[in-house]
Amino acid sequence: MPKDYKKLGFKCGLEIHQQLEGKKLFCSCSCINSNDNTDINFERRLRAVAGETGKIDIAAKYEMEKSKKFIYEGNSKDVCLVDMDEEPPHPINQGAVKTALQAAKLLNAKIVDEIQVMRKTVIDGSNVSGFQRTALVAYDGVIETSQGNVHIPTICLEEEAAQKIESTKEFTKYRLDRLGIPLVEIATAPDIKNPEHAKETAEKIGMILRSTKKVKRGIGTIRQDVNISIKGKNRIELKGFQELKSIPEVLEKEVGRQLSLSKKEKGHVRKVEPDSTTTYLRPMPGAARMYPETDVVPLKVDASQIQIPELIEDKIKKYKKMGVTSDLARLIARSDKAQMFENFVSEFENIKPAFIAETLIPTLREIKRKHNADVERLTEKEFQEVFSALNQAKIPKDMVINILIDMASDKFESMEKYAGASDEELEKEIKNIVKSKPGLNIGAYMGLIMKKFKGQVDGKKAMEILKKIIK
Repeated sequence: MPKDYKKLGFKCGLEIHQQLEGKKLFCSCSCINSNDNTDINFERRLRAVAGETGKIDIAAKYEMEKSKKFIYEGNSKDVCLVDMDEEPPHPINQGAVKTALQAAKLLNAKIVDEIQVMRKTVIDGSNVSGFQRTALVAYDGVIETSQGNVHIPTICLEEEAAQKIESTKEFTKYRLDRLGIPLVEIATAPDIKNPEHAKETAEKIGMILRSTKKVKRGIGTIRQDVNISIKGKNRIELKGFQELKSIPEVLEKEVGRQLSLSKKEKGHVRKVEPDSTTTYLRPMPGAARMYPETDVVPLKVDASQIQIPELIEDKIKKYKKMGVTSDLARLIARSDKAQMFENFVSEFENIKPAFIAETLIPTLREIKRKHNADVERLTEKEFQEVFSALNQAKIPKDMVINILIDMASDKFESMEKYAGASDEELEKEIKNIVKSKPGLNIGAYMGLIMKKFKGQVDGKKAMEILKKIIK
C-alpha cells in the first residue's frame, strides 16, 4: 500500500556533487582520471584537529580511532606535490569558479562578494592533508519542479577526494589522480515531498549542471547524497547512490527501516548497498570540522561578468520547433555537438535541421557499429565540407553516409567523386529503364533506378521524374 509521506512527516534534502572538466582546483594537473601505471607511492597516518569551535568533530574522531595506515599511489602525469601535500595549494582555478557561478545563476542563487576557502576535516584517508578545501560561492537559490519549488541554501566549490582502491582493517589504499578535481556541491532545503520528487529534483539539478557544458560525464562523475527523516526520528544521511533511478527505492526502504525502529536512534551516515538497503557508515559530522584555509587568498567576485548558458531543456524545446523529433532533440541538446548543430542549421538553409541532427549523432553511431570506422576523427571541418556540398546540391543526400564512412576510414579523396547525375542524365536513364521494363509498379522502378546509380542520386528527385514519365 502506498505510503502517505505527508502524514509520516517525511523530510528530505539532496546534496549533489558534480566533477568539472579542465584542471584541478588548486594545481595545474589535468582532471583525466588516469589508468597509467603508478610511479608515486607513499604512506601516511592522519589525526583529527580541532575546528573553529575548539572541538574535534565526532566523525573525524571516529575515523582517527581506527588507527589505520593510508597508502597512496598515482602517476606523475596527473599527480603533483600539491596532491601529495608537500607543496602549498596554488591560487584557486578561475575556470572552475566561473563554471560554479554559471550553475549558481541557473539556480537563481545570490552570488557571494568574495570567495573564502575553508578546510573541512576529513581523516578517512581520502584527502592526504587530512582536510578537504571547500568554498561557498552562492546561496539562497531555487528551482521549480512539478511538486513545487525546491530551495537551494548553498552552492559550494570544493576539491574531489582520492579514489579508494583497497581497504582492510590495517590499511586503506587510495589512487591520487582523482584528488583535487573541482566539485560543485549543491545542497537543497528539505523541501522534497516524497521519493519520486527526490529523483525529479536530482534530475533537474543534473540537467542544469550539464547545461554549463563544463562538467565531466560518465560513471562516478556525479554523486547524490540524501538527507532523510520522518516524524519522531533523527536525520539520516545516505551516501553511495549508483544511479538516479535507484533513489525512490532506496528512500522507500529507508522510510520502512525508520518506521520499524523501536526507539529513536542518533543521526548518522549510512551507505547505500547494491540491493538498495543501507548499512551504518559513521556518525554524522558537524560544524566542529570546519576551520579557515590560510594558504589560499580570498577571491573577489564580479558576478556581472558571468554569462548565463542556455538550459538543456530550453534547447530541446527550441529544436523540436525546428522539426526535430523529441528523442533526437534530447540527444543533440545533451551532446557536445549542440553548438555545432545550431551553427549548421543557421548556415545551411537548404538542409532540414532534422537531417543535420540525424547525421551528427545516430548516423555516426551506425557507421561505427556497422563499418567499425573511427568516427571520432571527424571534426567540425569535415561536417562543414559535407553539408556545404549538400546545401549547394553538389552531392545527393543519400551519399552523405558514404562520404562520412570514407572520411572516417581515411579513404576520402574529393567531393567530386560523390557528385550525382545531372537532372538531364537522370531523366534520360529513367526513361530508358521504363522503356526496357514496361508494366512494373513504381516501387520496382525506383529499386532499379537506385541500383543503377548506386545511391548517387536524390531519391526524392528521382521519384518526381519517374511519376512524370509513367503517369
